[in-house]
Amino acid sequence: MPKRKAESNTMTDVQMHNTNGSTAYGKAAVNGLLKEESKPAAPKQTNRDDLQLVLQSFRLLIADLCQQFGMGHPGGAIGMAAFGVALWKYTMRYAPHSADWFNRDRFILSNGHTCLFQYANLYLSGYKAMTWEQLLSYHSERPDSLCPGHPEIEHEGIELTTGPLGQGISNAVGLAIATKHLAATFNRPGFEVVNNHTWCSIGDACLQEGVGCEALSYAGHLKLNNLTVIYDNNQITCDGSVDLTNTEDVNKKMEACGWEVVDVVDGVNDVEGIVAALEKGRDPKRTKPLFINVRSIIGVGSAVAGQAVSHGAPLGKDNVAAMKKAYGWDTEKVFHIPDKVKKFYEDIPARGEKYVKEWNDLLVRYTKEYPDLAATFKDRMAGKLPSNWASMIPSSFPADPTPSRKSNNMVVGKIFAECPTFMVGTADLTPSVNMTWPNYEIFNPPDLTPISGKKGSYKGRYIHYGIREHVMAAIANGLAAYAPRTIIPITSTFFMFYLYAAPAVRMGALQKLKVIHVATHDSIGAGEDGPTHQPVELAALYRAMPHLEYMRPGDSEEVAGAWARAIEYADGPSMISVSRHAIPQLPGLTRRAGVARGAYVLQEVEDADVTLIAAGAELSFPVSVARQLAETHRVKARVVSFPCHKLFREQPVAYQREVLRRHEGIPAVVIEPYVSLGWERWADAGVNMKGYGHSLPGKYIYEHFGYTTEGMAEGIEGFVREFKEGKVGRGEFVEL
Repeated sequence: MPKRKAESNTMTDVQMHNTNGSTAYGKAAVNGLLKEESKPAAPKQTNRDDLQLVLQSFRLLIADLCQQFGMGHPGGAIGMAAFGVALWKYTMRYAPHSADWFNRDRFILSNGHTCLFQYANLYLSGYKAMTWEQLLSYHSERPDSLCPGHPEIEHEGIELTTGPLGQGISNAVGLAIATKHLAATFNRPGFEVVNNHTWCSIGDACLQEGVGCEALSYAGHLKLNNLTVIYDNNQITCDGSVDLTNTEDVNKKMEACGWEVVDVVDGVNDVEGIVAALEKGRDPKRTKPLFINVRSIIGVGSAVAGQAVSHGAPLGKDNVAAMKKAYGWDTEKVFHIPDKVKKFYEDIPARGEKYVKEWNDLLVRYTKEYPDLAATFKDRMAGKLPSNWASMIPSSFPADPTPSRKSNNMVVGKIFAECPTFMVGTADLTPSVNMTWPNYEIFNPPDLTPISGKKGSYKGRYIHYGIREHVMAAIANGLAAYAPRTIIPITSTFFMFYLYAAPAVRMGALQKLKVIHVATHDSIGAGEDGPTHQPVELAALYRAMPHLEYMRPGDSEEVAGAWARAIEYADGPSMISVSRHAIPQLPGLTRRAGVARGAYVLQEVEDADVTLIAAGAELSFPVSVARQLAETHRVKARVVSFPCHKLFREQPVAYQREVLRRHEGIPAVVIEPYVSLGWERWADAGVNMKGYGHSLPGKYIYEHFGYTTEGMAEGIEGFVREFKEGKVGRGEFVEL
């Protein structure tokens, strides 16, 4: 891309059309687009010199903040100054003093390294928590800083923690889906109680990340015309110019994905043109999501403008001084915001409170007109589930061997049908995951009639994500973040494919977002699909993930316990890991209440020689082995079900001792066809996998790897003997 002259004011005062059909905005294009009385004053009513002062003030503030502690990412935030003004001053509907207003527009910074762009705008627009002292805490030693290196959801005005590139745009798609669904469900003519817009800023990198491409493709398919993406097109990444690695035509790509594309040629100064493009996002006649390609200059106004070096390092004291001098500013003043700039932003909080009042008044009228619907809407806003949801879980289950993936449907089919809070999705595995309910409706554009499959609508609560596991989990995070428990998203796919989704699952756990992930085909028992589909190592990752509760229920009764816990759990996501193949039911042994404690005694014996531990699809193994040990080897074995490491870790030590009894000198042996990593804390030995699986039908594969009752009993008997003889020491985990 050819270099542009910084601080150019040569954009033509016309509306231009590109050969690819997209629209480019110049300074006069704003005329006619900001006529509604409820909108703020258009930038054309602001003196252009004053606008330049605002832009200069913003850029120098960013430069000073990075220079203060010698750390930070100044270049992108400096280059984005103009569309920060366009969004926070002229376009977004939000209320800084009522930051959690339900119908606020949502803004997501997908290029999260430019966090100062958002922090500075939060401060300038009047968010109470973002005080001047907090703004100055960027990269300081203060642990209570509201200005971390990437925006974090816990802080006022931040909708989600975006972190790794591509996550934010995926979250934004989730937020836009939430709005579409809630609007279709609750809005009535003249009563648009949900009509907020989602704005998302991305950079060159988000367009290259796979998850970002998944998100953009899916948003185009869904025709999310309530989503606007602002592309900070500065053509620079860490390593250099974008054409070092990427030479695609972005506009054509986005059009092919079903987006409407608008170009803004001068993204450095043309606030009017950017506002005009943004306001196009609110056009009710538009049927596609909007992609605004804003040409900017990274580090504009500095000596390293347009260069990769400005991306992730302070500009340097002399360089910052030179910027100030070029603008005609006092080079000795640091963190200076002129009074005229403060006045420019001062009306935003009052305007926001007006938005809130208008919406509250609308809600009062809505309640009078539609009292029952309004009551449901208010419950959803408050995150309330029906008080009888737990009673919808059956009290008993068939005794025949049952795949625990089918147990899922027996447990929650009625809840999904009768509790509209749940939006259930799958990555192209509807027949395998068993997560539907009678007469379920698909979330899809109402004008789409697929060649095969069901026609949907935006009221639909079943989401076909296609073969997009990563973005499925990232979109679910956006759905969950729209408002706490207003929507509880469910994702589902094979357990092995949650390795594809893992970065987004981790981001949900980091933010304590309430998402329930359902992983099927979770053991070597998945069989003939082979080692590529047998997740012998993956449980170790999810068991180690903070805030996430990974549960392997062992039969239908434990599946009921896992779902009850997942629905009640308020401090993060859950993952329920289930089998493809039929597994024995253990009536009279398993207890759903035991799942909530992480582990519990399945079978107790007096004078036990060993404790056998298992989870999930293999829970019946230790029951059979205990019987074999007693009958053949005169070894007394007690049995423990251990569905969730995290929940057991949280139990009092007294309970842990009661369950395991290792403090009494009784060794513990775990039986699980996963690698043993993580079990060393709870067991002394394990019948675990030492490598990957194999391509064999499920009924043969356990035998192939030695998971026979006789073979396991013989190996455990030998271990118990050596343990008693002192040949095995404490802490010396033995692989059997």
